[in-house]
Amino acid sequence: MTSLDKPTGGPVNQRTDQPSDRPTDQQGQGAPGADVRSATEAALFEAFGGVRGMVETTVPGLVFVAIYTVKRDIHIAAIAALGLSVVLGVARLVGKDTLKHAFSGVFGVAFGAVFAMMSGDAKNFYLPGMLYSLGLAVAYIVTSLVGYPLLGLILGPVFKENLSWRTRNPGRKAAYTKASWAWGLILLAKSAILFPLYWWGDATQLGWVKVALGIPPMLLSVYLTWIFLAKAPPPIDVFAELEAAEAAEREKQEAEEAAKAGKVVEPLLAEWADQVVDGARAEPADRQRPRP
Repeated sequence: MTSLDKPTGGPVNQRTDQPSDRPTDQQGQGAPGADVRSATEAALFEAFGGVRGMVETTVPGLVFVAIYTVKRDIHIAAIAALGLSVVLGVARLVGKDTLKHAFSGVFGVAFGAVFAMMSGDAKNFYLPGMLYSLGLAVAYIVTSLVGYPLLGLILGPVFKENLSWRTRNPGRKAAYTKASWAWGLILLAKSAILFPLYWWGDATQLGWVKVALGIPPMLLSVYLTWIFLAKAPPPIDVFAELEAAEAAEREKQEAEEAAKAGKVVEPLLAEWADQVVDGARAEPADRQRPRP
C-alpha cells in the first residue's frame, strides 16, 4: 500500500542502491514490519472479497444441494440458489461494496442455474464453477512458468506497485511465483476430486463434496499467499514515485521560468540604476548654473 523504499540514512537497498529505512535482520535482509503485514492482509481481502466473499460463493451451492436432496426438483433448487445469490449481491451494493464482488457470485450462480435447468441434469449446476476453477489453476501455473505469475498481476495494482516487482523487486517476484504455484496446485487438487464425481457420481454426492471444498482450499491458498508476501520485500509504490517525479519536474520548470524572468528583469534594473546614478550626478551641475 505505502512505499517503504524512500531514501533515508539507513542501510542500502539492494534493488535501487539507495539507502532504505527498512529494519534488517541478522542476515542483512529487509525484515517486514507490521505495516507490510497489514498491507498484505488488506490487499488479499480486497482482491478475494474476504471471508464474506468465500461464504457468498459457497452458500448458494449449499442451498441448491440441500433443496435438491429433499425435493429432487432442479428448477426449484436452481431458482432458490439464484435468488439467494441476487439478495447477497444487492446487499453488497447497498453497502457500497465494489461491483466486482457484488456481481461475480451472481453471474456464477446464474450460469450454473441456467445450465442445469436447460440440460435437466442437476450436476451441471456445478460444472461452470468447476471449469472456472480448472482454468484458473492452469492460468496460475502457466503464468508462473513464463515469469508473469498471475497473483502478481492481480495484486500488483492493489499494492500500487503494478509490474515493478518483475524487474526492480526480485524478492516479491519470487513470492508471487510461489503463491501462484500454491493456488494452481490447490485448485488442481480440488478439480481432481470433483471431476471424477461429476462423471461417475450423482448430483447429491457432487454437491455436498463441492460445498465441503468451497472454503477450506481458499483459506489455505490465502494463508500461504500471506505467508509468502509477508516474508517478501515491501512493495515499491510506483504511484508515489510518479508523483515525486512530477513534483520535481514542476519545481524544475518553475526554477527555469524564474531564471528566464531574472534574465529579462536584470538588464532593466541595471538600466534603471544607471539612469538614477546619471540623474544624481547631473543634479549638482544643474544647481551650479547661473539663473537668467
